[in-house]
Amino acid sequence: MTHPFDMMHAVAGLLVGVLVGLTGVGGGSLMTPLLVLMFGVNPQTAVGTDLLFAAITKIGGSVVHGKRETVDWTIVRRLATGSIPTAIVTLLVLAYVGKIGKSTENVILFSLALLLFVTAVAVASRKWLMRFISQNKPPVPAGKVATGTIILGAVIGLAVSISSVGAGAIGVTVLLVLYPRLQVSRLVGSDIAHAVPLALIAGAGHWIIGDVNLVLLGNLLIGSIPGVIVGSYLSSHAPDKVLQPLLACVLAVSSWQLMIKSQMAEKVNSPIEAVAKEAVH
Repeated sequence: MTHPFDMMHAVAGLLVGVLVGLTGVGGGSLMTPLLVLMFGVNPQTAVGTDLLFAAITKIGGSVVHGKRETVDWTIVRRLATGSIPTAIVTLLVLAYVGKIGKSTENVILFSLALLLFVTAVAVASRKWLMRFISQNKPPVPAGKVATGTIILGAVIGLAVSISSVGAGAIGVTVLLVLYPRLQVSRLVGSDIAHAVPLALIAGAGHWIIGDVNLVLLGNLLIGSIPGVIVGSYLSSHAPDKVLQPLLACVLAVSSWQLMIKSQMAEKVNSPIEAVAKEAVH
């Protein structure tokens, strides 16, 4: 049962808020698994609550990044062009056909976990990758970069609407490849600013469906709002050599958490285990 104020939820919000401000990652890829695995929140409720949590938290982060001029609004517009329509269509489909099945949810979680692990390795070796690309491949034309950013936005819109994961984890990583010459802090700021309208729309859709716990949301925000402000200020001052390893570590932890969640859900829903339990009883 969720109490009016829960210190553990507030502390969890604080820690995730700092990570969101620093790296742009953590809103969904860390908080959703944390709510399910540590606090025992229903997965559907965790997704819906986390979306509104991420939206409100990242408002504070985007304000700080905007004042620090670490937001590229062209990137934000391109991402939103792909993500907002996709999120709306996905929510309409979910409302019409019902929630996705457990087996499909497990496949999505496993795929995201694998993707996050690969991107964690890519971020950790970013300097080597960028050097390799610059020596062996010509620069990507501006038109293709813009198209790629819009497609990235569409993928994020789909992933976030279904699982609450993707805005930071997928977004920052692919942006590093599409815009290798931009500072990490500027990509983080752009990703955070883009996540605000996307998470608000997706969160509102889940609220209408009935997948939001407002008391839990309030407890998380008590910690996350000051956390994301502190993290955003630190991000604008921290050099890339500090942010890159931190981002890689956050992605690796996210991958690990999602893999655990997927495996646990698969065991719980295994037909063989269900038969075995009935035989025991």
